[in-house]
Amino acid sequence: MMSVEEMLSKNKFVVDEGNPHIVVDAACLAPETLRALTVVCPAGLYNLDDKGALLFDCAGCLECGACRVVCAGHAGAMTWNHPRPSFGVNYRFG
Repeated sequence: MMSVEEMLSKNKFVVDEGNPHIVVDAACLAPETLRALTVVCPAGLYNLDDKGALLFDCAGCLECGACRVVCAGHAGAMTWNHPRPSFGVNYRFG
């Protein structure tokens, strides 16, 4: 039986360069919310640098919406849309 990591490695990602489906304004988020983003993302796309600044790239996004839930109470902190047709994750379960 394949592990979760092995199954996820089969996925194909088509990145819409210059048109990200998630945009984060970290200035609208408290430090504890930024830390929550680093924990909740199953793809590990959110990280903090040495100074606590948010590092994020939506390439590799599983489109689960977990980050959207974390930022839901923070107006203007995140714009989250589904990728345009033919872009985003294409699940392949091995």
